[in-house]
Amino acid sequence: MEEPLIPVVPMSHTAHIRSHRKPRPRSSSALAMRAGVAGGVLGTLAVAGAAGTANAAEPVTQTIELPTLTADMTAQVAESAEVTQQAAADYQLRAERDAAAAKAAKQAKADLADAKKKAEAKEKAEAARKDAAERATRSAGRTTLTTASTASTAASNDAVAPASGSVATVISFLRAQVGDAYVMGATGPDAWDCSGLVQAAFKQVGVDLPRISQDQSVAGTQVSLSNLQVGDILYWGGAGSAYHTGVYIGGGQYLDAANPSKGVVIQDLSGYPADGAVRVL
Repeated sequence: MEEPLIPVVPMSHTAHIRSHRKPRPRSSSALAMRAGVAGGVLGTLAVAGAAGTANAAEPVTQTIELPTLTADMTAQVAESAEVTQQAAADYQLRAERDAAAAKAAKQAKADLADAKKKAEAKEKAEAARKDAAERATRSAGRTTLTTASTASTAASNDAVAPASGSVATVISFLRAQVGDAYVMGATGPDAWDCSGLVQAAFKQVGVDLPRISQDQSVAGTQVSLSNLQVGDILYWGGAGSAYHTGVYIGGGQYLDAANPSKGVVIQDLSGYPADGAVRVL
């Protein structure tokens, strides 16, 4: 068996020579100083390393958080814009409603004014129609009165009053009151209204007439205006709704308490034709 080869390591030519320098003793303070320096260096390296690590991580944190912040702000801006738009829409809707209400009120006012004008025009037309009807009635009454007067004259029934009897007493009393004043509601002895005078005249012969014109117009027998006799009670207006009464005294005349300006007077029927007559005597 072959023997193993031992490797030869070349050595320096001074390796076998010992150093003539004596080792220096190391004091405890030197060792502490070296230890402190080493600790400070290590601490500095650790702090630097930590700072470097933090600084290296910071851009990553910023890069991650910046989009999140931007997205939140965008959402807030969008929400604020939506709220503002909704408020503007509400204001516009309210303005439109207010304008519509004002327009409706204006139109209602105009419609009311138009309706009022139409009602007034209708009232005027109705008044004109009634006036025309009354004029026609009066004209017909004048014609009837003229015929009646002619017939009365032909029949010799136009005496002012008969010479005797109840009718003469009534007419005599009435003539004695000519010139007295007219006062609404008066019943004598020096002032009268129309129905008060008629009532007092017939009371002289024991005939008890109603107090007011409406009732006096239906107190006796209705007679035609073409067949009047002295002492008949004349009335103006409808039977049962008359507004004036007087007494026929013959010759186309009647005696009545006319109004405050005339008082008790004798008048011609042609000037103010009656609407009807009743006979109580």
